[in-house]
Amino acid sequence: MTEQKTTRENKVGKCLLHNWAEERAVAALDNEETKTHNQRHGHKGILTMDLESKMENVTTVKAAFVPPKSPGVRLQGIRSELLEKRIAQMISDKVHAELNPPTRKTVFCSTTQKDFCVEGYVPLTPETTQVHDYKSDEAVTFWSENYQKIQGVTAVQNLNAPFRKSALFSTTIGERLDEIEPPPDN
Repeated sequence: MTEQKTTRENKVGKCLLHNWAEERAVAALDNEETKTHNQRHGHKGILTMDLESKMENVTTVKAAFVPPKSPGVRLQGIRSELLEKRIAQMISDKVHAELNPPTRKTVFCSTTQKDFCVEGYVPLTPETTQVHDYKSDEAVTFWSENYQKIQGVTAVQNLNAPFRKSALFSTTIGERLDEIEPPPDN
């Protein structure tokens, strides 16, 4: 009768062939509870018959491997221990000094304070050699001094102001011939 019930439950649960041995072992215990209750809570009385027993809290690894105990006496002399600590501290300080160099003191000094407010500095203003009018005089630049060497510049009408506005580039040849004085060629 028990065999028939086991085979019927195997078909419903669709368990693997190797698991049948386990199901046959607990077939007698399956009669008491429903199948879902057994799947959730397991079978009582399979691992131990004493249901009131408590689990041990010492594992086999803890029981087999006990941490080593010190012998209770000094294994190293005081001098060698202090020397070892001192050498380790010196190496630590050296590495710390290499990795974290001391920051330089910041000098909050501007260029004016550094270069012009120095003792013994006397500012000199050069004397003018000729009278200049900043409103009408042409500025002296690299281009104004070397305008003869520049390619693609139209003919200069006024030698004192070579970069003034000139319409000679867009003036037709017929209108140029009507001029009394042709532009100077360099």
